Amino acid sequence: MKILHTADWHLGHRLHEYSQFEEQTLFLSWIENYIIENKIDVLLISGDVFDTGSPSNQSLEMYYSFLVKLKATSCKSVIITGGNHDSAGTLNAPKHILDALSIKVVGKATANIEDEVFEITINDEKVIVGAVPYLRDGDIRRAVAGESFDELTDKYKTALINHYKASAKQCKLINTTNAPVIAMGHLFAIGGSVSDSEQNIYVGTLGHIGAEDFPAYFDYVALGHLHRPQIVGENSKVRYSGSPNILSFSEVSYEKKVLVLTINNNKITGIEDVFVPRFREFYKLVGTLAECLTKFSSIVSNSYGLTPWVEIVLKEDNTVNTDNLKKDAEDYLFEILKISLKNKRKIKGIEEYLENSKSIKELLPTEVFKLKCEEMGYDLKEKPKVWDAFNEILQAVKNQ
Repeated sequence: MKILHTADWHLGHRLHEYSQFEEQTLFLSWIENYIIENKIDVLLISGDVFDTGSPSNQSLEMYYSFLVKLKATSCKSVIITGGNHDSAGTLNAPKHILDALSIKVVGKATANIEDEVFEITINDEKVIVGAVPYLRDGDIRRAVAGESFDELTDKYKTALINHYKASAKQCKLINTTNAPVIAMGHLFAIGGSVSDSEQNIYVGTLGHIGAEDFPAYFDYVALGHLHRPQIVGENSKVRYSGSPNILSFSEVSYEKKVLVLTINNNKITGIEDVFVPRFREFYKLVGTLAECLTKFSSIVSNSYGLTPWVEIVLKEDNTVNTDNLKKDAEDYLFEILKISLKNKRKIKGIEEYLENSKSIKELLPTEVFKLKCEEMGYDLKEKPKVWDAFNEILQAVKNQ
């Protein structure tokens, strides 16, 4: 049996207001062909299928078209869990219809843990999957009036770990043949490396979950949320597949992957890194105005033919006029998505920061909060609970 682990597709994502529909379409075509050519039996998608809780009709069509096409491939079972960007309602709405196509969907934590555990049998090989979605505080922790902030966060972490223990217990209960057991998850784990495109999902100690906190009964933990493919805590059975497409210029320095597990004789006998093609070329130019201009001629597309996207970081001591830079770029076949100044002498406030941005939409809420605190002379490092409280409020608003 071959199982493909992927996550963080973020269908509908826009990079600095530029649609990534083209490379996402190419990825879905690529993964369909990979499944066919390599005879993949099971597909696991560990959260953040969509970039927002209200995906566009275009994104929904991409998603459903892909799932329908899988019916004609070797892939006979699909399990999809919700991420922090997904709307549980949107994912769960067609779950009964998708179930007829052997596609299981767990958009949010369920009332009965057995509804998150699935047994898959293909070609005389069996696997048990504990499909744990992104665990929202309100879904797993019972609030008590008068709780302190530390009590709240400690109880959330305990509830989260207990949810995985319950999943492992249910897996063991139905595992009558000693089959391999896989857990899915969408969270931040200690030791994970993040990129600019991720919004940390911790509240207080929410992110302080290590590889050792997952029950040892799991033979593999298929994680989503962090966009860099990586092993957690040097434990090779706890892994992030990463996002298949570049979602931030901070991600241009490493390859994108999916992970393929092979099961033989009731054991996971192999975990293979499969590199995803770079469907669009991304360039991050760093240097003086003159140095960046000389690099324009070296910017080229690839065999997929999509227009290269460029970020420019100018190493200048003062604000410079970038009109000539933009004018010279018109002679080349690439798009400049962002220009920023690396060596600003001081930050006067959010308004100055936005002068070189297209809109406030380019800033994450966490960035705006940090900038405002800096502008007011408020030191978040001295009062980390304020930073934690802001993240709690942010996640509560996003999950409405």
